[in-house]
Amino acid sequence: MIIWINGAFGSGKTTCTYELNKRLSNSFVYDPENIGYFIRKNIPKELYESDFQNHDQWRVFNYEMLKYLNSTYEGIILVPMTLVNRQYYDEIIGRLIKENIKVKHYILYAEKKTIEKRLNKRFEWSNSWAKSQIDRCIYAFNHHITEEKIITDHKTIDDIVEEIAEKSGLTLRSDKRGHFKKLMDRWATLIKHIR
Repeated sequence: MIIWINGAFGSGKTTCTYELNKRLSNSFVYDPENIGYFIRKNIPKELYESDFQNHDQWRVFNYEMLKYLNSTYEGIILVPMTLVNRQYYDEIIGRLIKENIKVKHYILYAEKKTIEKRLNKRFEWSNSWAKSQIDRCIYAFNHHITEEKIITDHKTIDDIVEEIAEKSGLTLRSDKRGHFKKLMDRWATLIKHIR
C-alpha cells in the first residue's frame, strides 16, 4: 500500500510521515523531492522550471519508482509531498490507482492562519516560497484535489497519525518515547528536511 500525505507547506506532512514510519512495523519513506533536486543538479540552469514538478521527468520517474516499490517491497510506502496540480495528481496518483495499486491519499488541511503560524515556527520569512504558496494550496484543495481531507487546525501530530492509520486500516505500535524524546525526534526531522 502507498500512503500519500498531501497538504500545504507547513501542514505537517513530513513530521506525520516520519512519525508513522516510527510506529509502523514495516514501512519506508519515499521522498519525491529528491528527484526534483536530482533534476536540478543534472540540467543546465537555463532549463530549470520554476517548480521542479513541471518537469515531465519528475512526474514520470516518481510514478515509475512508486510502481516499482509497490511491486517489490512488502511494507507500507509513505510519501510526503505537496501536489496541487490536478494533471500532475492524475499522472502519478491517478495512474497508480488505475493500475489497481492501492493508494491512500490524505490532505492535511488547515486554515491559512494556522499554516502561517506553523511556518513561523520554522523561521520562514514573510516572502518565503512556502508562504507564497499557501493560497494556491488552499484553493487547490478546495477546488481541484479535494479527496479525503484531514482537518488539522486543532489536532496534534499524534491525533493526525492515529487518524491516518485508522483510515488506512493499519495498526500502530505503541509509542514508548517520552514527551521530550518525541519532541527532539520531531525537531530533528524538521531540521533534516529544511531545504
